[in-house]
Amino acid sequence: MGIEGISHITFLVRDLERMAMFLCEGLGAREVYDSKPKNFSLSREKFFVLGGVWIAAMEGTPPAERTYRHLAFKVAETDLPVFEQRLRSLGVDIQPPRPRVPGEGTSLYFYDFDNHLYELHTGTLDERLARYGTEY
Repeated sequence: MGIEGISHITFLVRDLERMAMFLCEGLGAREVYDSKPKNFSLSREKFFVLGGVWIAAMEGTPPAERTYRHLAFKVAETDLPVFEQRLRSLGVDIQPPRPRVPGEGTSLYFYDFDNHLYELHTGTLDERLARYGTEY
């Protein structure tokens, strides 16, 4: 018995089609399900696969305020400018980078259209801990 990993991540959104555009065109997700013909859950939803992660988007009331709570995906450093250009072309709100120390990795922070914060990050936990002088 034990936790095997993350099953899925669910976001409440106002507009499922806009979220599909954000995830598929902006980040390269693949849409795999739309409950429009027959709803089995609390409200209409769509499922996506992004980086091997199941992401569910469900119609509902998104967060009213922006916070630093976020979902981060690992990407190659050379891919950051490509993602930034794609996201900007969709009108996504790109945030200024936070201060970093060398060896911590590089990040691109951005909000979707429903106040959810995302990060594309180039570093790993091992690299971060080594930089901070900590082992686990």
